[in-house]
Amino acid sequence: MSTAKKKYKRITTKSLIEMKVNGEKIAMLTAYDYTMAKIVDHAGIDIILVGDSASNVMAGHETTLPITLDQMIYHASSVIRANERSLVVVDLPFGTYQGNSRKALDSAIRIMKESGGHAVKLEGGKEIGESILRILTAGIPVMGHLGLTPQSIYKFGTYTVRAKEKEEAAKLIEDAKALEEFGCFALVLEKVPAKLAEKVAKTLSIPVIGIGAGGGVDGQVLVTHDMLGMTHEFSPRFLRRYLDLYAEMGDAFKRYISDVKSKDFPNEEEQY
Repeated sequence: MSTAKKKYKRITTKSLIEMKVNGEKIAMLTAYDYTMAKIVDHAGIDIILVGDSASNVMAGHETTLPITLDQMIYHASSVIRANERSLVVVDLPFGTYQGNSRKALDSAIRIMKESGGHAVKLEGGKEIGESILRILTAGIPVMGHLGLTPQSIYKFGTYTVRAKEKEEAAKLIEDAKALEEFGCFALVLEKVPAKLAEKVAKTLSIPVIGIGAGGGVDGQVLVTHDMLGMTHEFSPRFLRRYLDLYAEMGDAFKRYISDVKSKDFPNEEEQY
């Protein structure tokens, strides 16, 4: 049985651990700009992820690989200026931490100093342990990410569910334990079987946040533009659309165009 929900003025890494202990699910969404971040934060979201998914959502790239550290800092800075309560986690983009722990530390320090972000997120398991440990020595909180790791899409060759086979599932559990031992404060599991994700969540003392990982984990994350229906080409099983803004915004734009063309806008009350 969970205890009464605690009200947090600001969410911290400690808050998330308490939420897991108390059985309170953690809600996480993405934001990449000031306006969206202000709305998401004021709604009461626990974690805002400034994801490298900005490469897809904001810039129109096919993968997350092209986005740069400078661009991630720009997006994170915009989000931080709007934020009052949420914990803001910023993705370290591809090429800024893999295989070079010194570069990883420099990249994380730039994000923290130049954007004001609260934590960074890295994709990978034991193979990036040196980078995680080096970042942690600077007092920078690290969130892990296992399962489907979009920065490795060309290695996997597909966006299908990961860790369905015993060998890969065993490695995922091993990596998850290693990330906790390294000192990560939380872990994202993306597109893995629900039973495996639940097992990981029960094994670890740190929160496990899922995306396409079932309901047995400690929280959920979605891309805000997807759950609002602003994007419409992407329809995985795990995505619940709470609005259809693509259609609603399109209709509003059409009505505006019609009003301008017909000289209905602006009317007498809308002029000086």
